[in-house]
Amino acid sequence: MLNDDQIRSDLAKLKEIVKTHKAPEANLATHQEEIDGIQYEVFSKAPSNLYELYKLGLQCSDDTFLVYLEERYTFAETLDMAARLGRALIQEYQVKPGDRVAICARNSPEWCITYMAATIVGATIVPMNSWWKGSELEYGLKDSGSKLAFVDHARFEEIEPFIKSLDLNIIIIKPEKSVCYQEFHSLLRQAAPLSDKEIQAIEVTPEDHASIMYTSGSTGHPKGVLSTHRNIINALYTWRFVKEINDILRPELVEKNPENQPALLANVPLFHVTGSHAQFLASFVYLRKFVMMYKWDVLDALSLIEKEKISIFHGVPTMTWEIMQSEKFKSTDLSSLRGVNSGGAARPPEHLKMMLEKFPPKAIPGLGYGLTETNAIGAIISGKFYEAKPHSTGRPTPPVSEVKIVDIDGKTLGSNEVGEICIKGPTVMKGYWNKPKETAEVLKDGWFFSGDIGLQDELGFLVIMDRAKDIVIRGGENIGCAEVEYAISEHPAVNEVSVFGVPDERLGEVPYAVVMLKSNSELNDQEMIQFLKPRIAAFKIPINYKFQFDQLPRIASGKIAKKKLRNEVILKIESD
Repeated sequence: MLNDDQIRSDLAKLKEIVKTHKAPEANLATHQEEIDGIQYEVFSKAPSNLYELYKLGLQCSDDTFLVYLEERYTFAETLDMAARLGRALIQEYQVKPGDRVAICARNSPEWCITYMAATIVGATIVPMNSWWKGSELEYGLKDSGSKLAFVDHARFEEIEPFIKSLDLNIIIIKPEKSVCYQEFHSLLRQAAPLSDKEIQAIEVTPEDHASIMYTSGSTGHPKGVLSTHRNIINALYTWRFVKEINDILRPELVEKNPENQPALLANVPLFHVTGSHAQFLASFVYLRKFVMMYKWDVLDALSLIEKEKISIFHGVPTMTWEIMQSEKFKSTDLSSLRGVNSGGAARPPEHLKMMLEKFPPKAIPGLGYGLTETNAIGAIISGKFYEAKPHSTGRPTPPVSEVKIVDIDGKTLGSNEVGEICIKGPTVMKGYWNKPKETAEVLKDGWFFSGDIGLQDELGFLVIMDRAKDIVIRGGENIGCAEVEYAISEHPAVNEVSVFGVPDERLGEVPYAVVMLKSNSELNDQEMIQFLKPRIAAFKIPINYKFQFDQLPRIASGKIAKKKLRNEVILKIESD
């Protein structure tokens, strides 16, 4: 494990590598550009729009790109289908640049092809949460002003009662009953592909709108996060930059003459930035195979890792945990894995320790931090750095993004001072769709105010303490739920845990923990309290617990449904 002096030495090397990589003559060169009156560092040689990104796949045109159940499509076949659908959008549905096109569907090749086709013709793609119910889908379709929606059978049944209230054309993906709308593949068969010349004539610029992705707001309706082609592509090239400098810093980990094509298991919903950006769109940059799961299932995941020679496993931390706990883990061939990465939630240090023990040595663990509003960019950590700093989510991602910590008045704080995390860079959203007031509250002089609480240590590593709105304020003392969860998860009987605040007459609010125990384990309140006393301050220790053997409920992204748990506990407290 690296000590601080070794980390400083590596960071000095890293600084020189970054400097060389962003030089004007380098493939990943950067330059200053003014966007909406703000100066940003941007990638100079990145594709100017998403169509130019998709064409990168033609370098390996006959290699497999999309895999879904028994379906397999090469890079060339996928782009051909997207170009055919692009012509249909223009000729059959009169889609023009700037029009919104929605996808209301679970993961599938059709989802990917729709995303590509819409952005090729200059439309703004609107990926809808496939876990939403009819009224929620109706809201998203109306709020975005979508002109056309691609809908699978299950989502069609949800929105069918609302269709009359929507000024909307519909295309059905794999219908399971007769409907009076155009079917996806018949539309594709009827259209000739747009030529490169025809697509270039549309003239999609870096600052044109590319997507509206809805955040799962804690109150009220979700907000649509509007991003440009530049926002998304600079996020993809940030990950490429980080990979290349890590390969230089740790050459012993670079696989020489790999036998298999790089492959990623697409195990999270495509309507989240992890799925659409870090998994799907980034696969064009790395020329890798994109193996889709319809929904998360640990046994299916293990089977696909072995069958498809998956090199990158990337999901929320609970997925990695479930894989390690599976009875099939030891008997599965995991030798193809080169990275086991997570994002979207904190990973307890004990999980990392177990990963280092259980996964093959070449399967390097990693963790990322980002938000929908930043197109998933913020900080990243992997390998020896992660092993040495297990509580951190990494250093700010070079070379075009910046991170700072500010106090309640917006003043920049120093090392190890806790405040709100702010992010600046060309990956930060254009704003919230049709919400100028909400946009102004979080975008200030180019900085996105995340609402997340954290600190940067003296070496620049970012530590996430909690969501600002999730902090438990117990008698005036702030308690970070993540810190308490980390401590509880160290108990050998604990499988997973969620901590949140519940009302208290005397103190205003106190922490409460719902704990999933490992099978055949026993634990009670007093035993847990005694276990925590030497680990965290007394005022942070929950007094009340709910122990269970069932897995904690999840939201669509795979994260623990903390709000649902909290509401259930409060209702029970009030009824007792």
